[in-house]
Amino acid sequence: MPDQLDAQIAAARKRAEQAKARLQALEARANTEARKRDTRRKVILGGLLIDAAEKDDRFARVITALMERISRDQDRKAFEGWQAPSPTPEPLGVNQTPPEPPQAAG
Repeated sequence: MPDQLDAQIAAARKRAEQAKARLQALEARANTEARKRDTRRKVILGGLLIDAAEKDDRFARVITALMERISRDQDRKAFEGWQAPSPTPEPLGVNQTPPEPPQAAG
């Protein structure tokens, strides 16, 4: 009888170890998927911010302010040579005249 009980204990331990390994694998997969979703959100938001900065000076100033907050050297290196976007003035249309300069108060 003790041999049979020992075998049952060993089998139960093996099943418990296998279940623990399956749990760890599932948790690792869930963490990997969460990191991928987080990275994707950051890439999308970054793209939207850059696109907005090309059209609106407020967003260009936000990018400049954020880049000044980068503290890690390796993060700064990722932006070496990169020019933050800024709105380009729209060319005047054929029938458009440039705006008048402000008049001095006198």
